[in-house]
Amino acid sequence: MPRIAPAEAPYPPAIAAELKRIMPKGVEPLVLFRTLARSPRIFEKMFAGGLLDKGPLSLRQREIVIDRTTARLGCEYEWGVHIAFFAERVAMDAAQVSAVVHGPADASCWAADEQALLALVDDLVDRRTIDDATWTSLQTHFDEAQILEAIALVGYYHTISFLCRGLELPLESYAARFPSA
Repeated sequence: MPRIAPAEAPYPPAIAAELKRIMPKGVEPLVLFRTLARSPRIFEKMFAGGLLDKGPLSLRQREIVIDRTTARLGCEYEWGVHIAFFAERVAMDAAQVSAVVHGPADASCWAADEQALLALVDDLVDRRTIDDATWTSLQTHFDEAQILEAIALVGYYHTISFLCRGLELPLESYAARFPSA
């Protein structure tokens, strides 16, 4: 049982509208979203700051950053939801799904631009800064808006990981599980 019980329907109109907008048709709202709904302010602010809309990174690049961040922070809940909803859509194969959790940033299954994004995540999670070599690699593959987006994604999903882990959210039944090493 999570530390804060998720809200149940009927939801306040603004929250119900947002849940309908963001959830795939026929899929119940995530435990995370329903738990955040216990605080309309937090719910509103988290969705206002969300980065799941079309941004300067490709959908695949965005998902690689999110998956690596949540994996590195041990957040199986959010990682599993993203793998379930997006891995196939972004053509992430089984080797990449495993490597995003257990592999080095420079694993051969990733393209050079993807390796740069993985190194960015690792730098920020491990040292809370970006190594000069990582920065140089990022500049080779991405413009300033894309780099800012990637850094913001790491920070946003750091917060999401803290929420999921701190609240001890149960894993969604359909979500992927971390692969064994």
